[in-house]
Amino acid sequence: MKTFTISAVSAALLLAGTSALAQSSSPMNYDPSPYLGGDALFWELDPDRGPGSADSIGLRLRGGVAFNDYFALEGHLGGGGSDGSVELDYLAGAYAKGILPITPDFRLYGLAGFTEVDFDIEEESGFSWGGGAEFDVAPNLALGADYVRYLDESNYTFDAASVGMTFRF
Repeated sequence: MKTFTISAVSAALLLAGTSALAQSSSPMNYDPSPYLGGDALFWELDPDRGPGSADSIGLRLRGGVAFNDYFALEGHLGGGGSDGSVELDYLAGAYAKGILPITPDFRLYGLAGFTEVDFDIEEESGFSWGGGAEFDVAPNLALGADYVRYLDESNYTFDAASVGMTFRF
C-alpha cells in the first residue's frame, strides 16, 4: 500500500511539474532553476496518548526545481537525532511548493506532498504539509526556515522546524 501511495504521488507531482514547465515556456521564457539546501532539523514525535513526546535534532537535505517564481517541486531526505527512546532513522518525501514572492529577495512558501518516515520503532508514510520563508543573502544563496507536519497519524504527530541555507544553480 505504501509503495502504491508513493508511486501515485510521484506520478501526480511529475504531471504537475510537466504542466508547470509547459506553462513556463510562455513569452517570459523562465528557465527551470534547480536548487539544493541543507538544514538543521528540529523534530518532535508527539503521541496523542501514553508516555511523553520524543524530540531531537537531525539534518535534512532538500533539492528541487523552481519552474517559475510561483511553483517548484521539492524533495526532502533527512535523519538523525535520538532522545534515547526514539531514533529518527530517515525521512524521505516529495512535495509541491507554492511560492509567494514578497520582495525580489524575500519569499514565503507552502509545501504539500507525501513523506515516508522510519523511526527505530515504526515506519509510516502519509500526507505532509508546511510552510516557510526564504531571504536571499547573495544572488544564488538564501537563508530560510520552515515548519512541516510530516505525519499526522491517529495516535501521534511528527513535526519538524528547520533552519538552513539554499543554493540555486
